[in-house]
Amino acid sequence: MKYIRYILVLFFISYTSLATITAQESTNYFLHTIERGQSLHSISSMYGVNKEDIIRLNPGCEEKIYAGHTLKIPQNKGPQTLKEIFHTIQPGETLYRLSVKYNVPVKDIIEENPGLSANNFKIGEVVRIPSPKETIVEAEIAPIAQITEEVKPRCRDMHKVKRKETIFSISRQYNISEKALKDANPELVKGMKKGQLICIPYPQEERQTAIVEENIINAPSNSQLFRESQEAIKKIPIIKAAIILPFSPEGVRRSESTRMIEFYEGFLLAVDSLKRQGVSLDLHVFDSGNENKSIAPILAKEELKQMHLIIGPLYQQHIKPLSDFADLHNIRLVIPFTSKDNEVFQNPNIYQVNTPQSYLYSEVYSHFLYQFAKSNVIFLQGATANNEDKVDFVNSLRLELTKKGIPSQTIYNINSDNLKAALHSDKENVFIPTSASDLALIKLIPQLTLLHNNNPNYKISFFGYPEWQTYTKDHLDSFFELNTYFYSSFYTNNLLPSAINFIQKYHRWYSKEMANTYPKYGMLGFDIGYFFLKGLSTYGTGFENNLMKMDLTPIQTGFKFERANNWGGFINKKVFFINFTTNYELLKLDFD
Repeated sequence: MKYIRYILVLFFISYTSLATITAQESTNYFLHTIERGQSLHSISSMYGVNKEDIIRLNPGCEEKIYAGHTLKIPQNKGPQTLKEIFHTIQPGETLYRLSVKYNVPVKDIIEENPGLSANNFKIGEVVRIPSPKETIVEAEIAPIAQITEEVKPRCRDMHKVKRKETIFSISRQYNISEKALKDANPELVKGMKKGQLICIPYPQEERQTAIVEENIINAPSNSQLFRESQEAIKKIPIIKAAIILPFSPEGVRRSESTRMIEFYEGFLLAVDSLKRQGVSLDLHVFDSGNENKSIAPILAKEELKQMHLIIGPLYQQHIKPLSDFADLHNIRLVIPFTSKDNEVFQNPNIYQVNTPQSYLYSEVYSHFLYQFAKSNVIFLQGATANNEDKVDFVNSLRLELTKKGIPSQTIYNINSDNLKAALHSDKENVFIPTSASDLALIKLIPQLTLLHNNNPNYKISFFGYPEWQTYTKDHLDSFFELNTYFYSSFYTNNLLPSAINFIQKYHRWYSKEMANTYPKYGMLGFDIGYFFLKGLSTYGTGFENNLMKMDLTPIQTGFKFERANNWGGFINKKVFFINFTTNYELLKLDFD
């Protein structure tokens, strides 16, 4: 037995030395595995480092990065490193071992990474490790300190006992032995009760080896630790929601004020629908004013701290203070408009409805490669010399096509001869312009229509962009004739019953038509309001764990929220393909 104990001690010493070496090697950087849709910008945002520092460690990555490849990411040396560091999970590591390695309670690691679970705790995954908490010194702790003066423990934390907790479970949570916990709190011999404060000591060197020996053999599994840390789901009897948007036209562009009012009007229709279903709501509405006006007075309102959900803002300048407020008070924040803010990569409470461009394009490419896997792709460049606004989209799509072995070509001089020469008789021929403008459509549609009429035996399709929704009325017959597709996260068919009912109700309530915009803000307000309020009323505090179960059919807006990383918020990755078929059918292709 002594021999086995000796071997275990040697193993612990060796493991500690190896961990020290590993920690030293990763002091300057850690590894990040690139996921689909991520860009250097999004990666630098989620880790709080400069793109230039990433490029310095990974020469050439500024040209192109690929999903599945790894990047060296420098550990941020700024002030935030006092709060946390990033760790890439290595072979053989468990949640328990990370807790021991960094001297941080398991619960703290789980709370720091709400997207982490037993299922995705795997090699290569990056987790954020909070710094060990400083010793808590409060007046209410004094009696404990006096009682334990003889033992002289050094408290690294104070733990408030919860119902059903035991000395064993608390010692497991903080990676100390039961004896160490009892030594630090002699009063525990009389028992332990809910609400009692107990001292969590720093591990002492003379007993650390024995603790690790025991833990190496009896370490709890990831599943057990995640299960023990999971909080009970609670229903929300009255959902408290706030909207913070610029409604007053004073100092605000009239078009923006009008759209925000329309958004709010649609939101109210969602509230009405849910109240008819028995959902109890408490709605607070605040006018944020123009982009130069501070929202601090709104954030200072006491009732705002009690919200379950906040929707807004519109302006970029207001996002950071509102994000910090939501993070501090653990309130879900839905950002409905901008796709260019970085707060979603750091704040676990954020839902970003409008998809960032790199993630949007990645989803489109994936669906395109599936839909047109055996096609001949033809890019049309130069239809509008001064408005090639989709060149980035096209260039990246070309690379994806090349990787999948799908043939493509580019026509710069667009005329009937060159269009005819590009056709393949045995494949679907998909034409894609490098501009989403109406001018490009006006120039290209007659030529493609003539090509289609002169070559009826060739299969021709036309693929384009979300902006085409606003031009549909002008080109509807041509869209059907050319078997046209476009991608979008927002789309409605006004002939569907749900859209008809909404339009009629909107007109009945407000005696006006919605503005002809993309997207329609009244429908956007309804969809967002209905999705989140219905979800909170159904799943309560377990809303985040049931996002994939939300079986709703929005009028216009697609929802497919996924966490940006283990410690960040949610990005909406829903994309549809809209197809105007040659049979004069209008199809909404959903790839999920």
